[in-house]
Amino acid sequence: MKTYLGKMRGERLRRDTPDLGDAFWSWLGAVAGMGTVCWLSAHWLSQQLLIVASFGATSVLLYAAPESPFAQPRNVLLGSLLSAMAGVACFQLLGATTLAVTLAVSLSILLMQLTHSVHPPGAAAALIAVIGGPEITGLGWWYPLMPIGVGSAIMVVVAVLVNNLARHRRYPLHW
Repeated sequence: MKTYLGKMRGERLRRDTPDLGDAFWSWLGAVAGMGTVCWLSAHWLSQQLLIVASFGATSVLLYAAPESPFAQPRNVLLGSLLSAMAGVACFQLLGATTLAVTLAVSLSILLMQLTHSVHPPGAAAALIAVIGGPEITGLGWWYPLMPIGVGSAIMVVVAVLVNNLARHRRYPLHW
C-alpha cells in the first residue's frame, strides 16, 4: 500500500524559462488554424456548422505540441472521425442519456487505441455528438464529416504550413 500511495506524490519539476520564439509560433499557428476555420464557417460555409469545442484542444496539440504523438495527422484525422462516429452511434441508439455519454467517450478511447490513432480531443468530439444539442445532433451521420472531418483537415494543413516555417520545428513527424 505504501508503494501505491508513494506513486501519487509526484516529483519536483524544474521548468526552464519559456521560449518566446516557440510561443510565438504556437500563437501564430493557432491564429491561422482557428482563424481559417472561423472564416470559412462565417463566409464560405455560412449554412454549415464548422466550429466545435474540441478544436480548441486540437489547436493546443497541433500548434503548441506538434511533436506529440497525439498531434500527428493520422491521430488528428482518424482519431477525431472514429470518435465522432462513436458519439453519433451512441446518441442514435440511446439518446442524450448518461449511458450514451459514458459509452461515447469510452468507445472512442477504445477505437482510438485499437487503431493507433489516439487524439484526446477526439473523446470531446464523441461527447459533443451526444450532448451538443439539436444543432449538433440534427447533423446525424454528417457530424463526423462536417464539422469534424473538414475542420480537422483544415487545421492539419495549417499545422503543416505554419509549423515548418520555424527552423526548430518539423511537422508532421510521421503520417
